[in-house]
Amino acid sequence: MTTHTAIPTGTDSLGTATPEAQTPVRVWDPLVRIFHWSLAAGFATAFIVEDDLLDVHVWAGYLVLTLIAVRLVWGVIGTRHARFSDFVRGPGQILTYLKDALRFRAPRYLGHNPAGGAMVIALLLSVAATGVTGIALYGAQEFSGPLAGLMSELPAASGEALEEVHEVLANFTLVLIVLHVVGVAFSSLSHGENLIGSMISGFKRR
Repeated sequence: MTTHTAIPTGTDSLGTATPEAQTPVRVWDPLVRIFHWSLAAGFATAFIVEDDLLDVHVWAGYLVLTLIAVRLVWGVIGTRHARFSDFVRGPGQILTYLKDALRFRAPRYLGHNPAGGAMVIALLLSVAATGVTGIALYGAQEFSGPLAGLMSELPAASGEALEEVHEVLANFTLVLIVLHVVGVAFSSLSHGENLIGSMISGFKRR
């Protein structure tokens, strides 16, 4: 009986990558890259300065929420790999990918892999929730911001509760960011490519 060995796309009969496979291709458009690094900078600024520089903290929060709003729209009408339809997968596919990744058998994706897509959604939700609770807290304690009128009518105890929720969400987001960085490093090593560099240049190997 004759057996056949599958040859990965972009490789020759010896499994060596062909020149075509090594050709860079643009994956991340400028808006995605600007959003990514601006969101990181905005969250880091708000997290570091905390209440010591309240105005800076608040405006960093506004920036983060504005960026998320733009990204949500771009996730629907943007370029191929920016769209949520390109990387949002069900729980089954995510778990299968994670199991394969731990065995170093996970397939390479040109855009976000299923686990990376899940992390994108988790970060968007977590950062958005942190920002919204921050605006509510700003209105309750400082009587300022777009929710000042609504929050000023609540009892003082609500401000303390909001502060706790806001801090928990901020710390939870930080944990997600650490996991995200670990995942990026793991995928970069597994597939032999610089994913951080690709988010700067916009290009990955074909």
